[in-house]
Amino acid sequence: MKKRSFLSLITLLFCCLTTQAQNKKWTLEECVKYAIQNNISIKQTELDSKTALIDKKGAIGNFLPSLNANASHSWNIGLNQDITTGLLQNQTTQFTSAGANVGIDIFRGMQNQNTLRRANLSIIAAKYQLLKMQEDIALNVANAFLQVLFNKENLKVQKQQLDINEKQYARSDELVKAGSIPRGDLLDIKATVASNNQNIIAAENVLLISKLSLAQLLQLKDFENFDVVDDSDFSDENNIMAQTANAIYDKAIEGRTELKIARTNLEIAEKNVAIAKGAYQPTLQGFYSFNSRVAYSDRVTGVAPNTANPTSVVGFVEGTNQNVLSPNFTRVLGGPSPFFDQFSNNKGQSFGAQLSIPIFNGFSARNNVERSKVSLERSKIAVEQQDLDLQRNVFTAFADAKGALNAYESSVVALEARQGAYNYAKEKYDVGLMNSFDFNQSQTLLTNAQSEVLRTKYDYIFKIKILEFYFGIPLIKN
Repeated sequence: MKKRSFLSLITLLFCCLTTQAQNKKWTLEECVKYAIQNNISIKQTELDSKTALIDKKGAIGNFLPSLNANASHSWNIGLNQDITTGLLQNQTTQFTSAGANVGIDIFRGMQNQNTLRRANLSIIAAKYQLLKMQEDIALNVANAFLQVLFNKENLKVQKQQLDINEKQYARSDELVKAGSIPRGDLLDIKATVASNNQNIIAAENVLLISKLSLAQLLQLKDFENFDVVDDSDFSDENNIMAQTANAIYDKAIEGRTELKIARTNLEIAEKNVAIAKGAYQPTLQGFYSFNSRVAYSDRVTGVAPNTANPTSVVGFVEGTNQNVLSPNFTRVLGGPSPFFDQFSNNKGQSFGAQLSIPIFNGFSARNNVERSKVSLERSKIAVEQQDLDLQRNVFTAFADAKGALNAYESSVVALEARQGAYNYAKEKYDVGLMNSFDFNQSQTLLTNAQSEVLRTKYDYIFKIKILEFYFGIPLIKN
């Protein structure tokens, strides 16, 4: 019995948690944070930052020495020169060599230093690009979030209007039965109710699509159960409209990410010119090399040695571990491991420095410098253009916000007037002093006024958010 009670409790708890997860409503702050963490475009931009870090590691590697080892082993089968006699014979000879090389740049026209500086600037530019992408996604999420709120409130208006019309239809039915109004008015009200039902279906579809668009920005898979809070407060608490357009622009110049990106790209272009000019200067490299070799034959015949042509190579008699003692060798190796002894006896080393002075390279160095200078000029123009675009965007956003505020205030006044006209028309219709067509017209105008208030309200909120964005006020609080 206790076991059943325990299982029932677990089942009830699971159902409650599932219901709570399905009924979760997202705030704007939660939507923005989730989008920044999961949006595909942001993830792609994060990969650019990782690439910039890898490029910096490569730039640091240019200062380090290069170390390479090599080894080879070869078989020569057939008519070969005997390594002990120098005569041609049918035999198999083997050669083994191994070595290592070390090189380091001592001077390279400051190209390595400028490449590292460019890599550091590229990391900064990648971070700015990531921040810009996050800001753009945040604005898109805010716009989509406000669109969902508008569609939800618009659906409420349509449902309220349907409720009013259904009550009006019931009232008209009583008036028709009482003979106060003609039956045609009842049919008009019935048609209006049917039209309201169609409007509700359309509003529900628009709301579903807006939720889907927001869920896609957030990369949510379960968009069918996705919903946002209804009571979001978007008051102008920062009083951004008290600022002037020039004040907002001055603030934007200091902190806008797109301008920082353009300026950083200009610095990168300057480093590219310096790197290209480095090809005009001499390069100095240091090097060290070590090598050793082994050569032997698996068969030796008794041929008279040629003392006039000594060699430092050791031969082995086939089937034995003994060295072939011949005056052909300037140095005869002994010991139990003659193969490895030769690596020690035949080793060699070389080291030094190499100076390379560019004199003529088919204009490649000069052309690279000219291309870099052209890119530099483009970057300068891009900075100027970005400054002009920012100025235009700020002043346009300020004018749009003022226009949105005026439109919202006017729509509120218009709604109050339409509400009064509707109340007056309803009184006349109830006593039979107005026909159903004129009454429906008054009701339609009231619905349109309510929708216009909602539209201008959320349009004004979004325009305020854009102004705050340019002023440096974050969309969400960290």
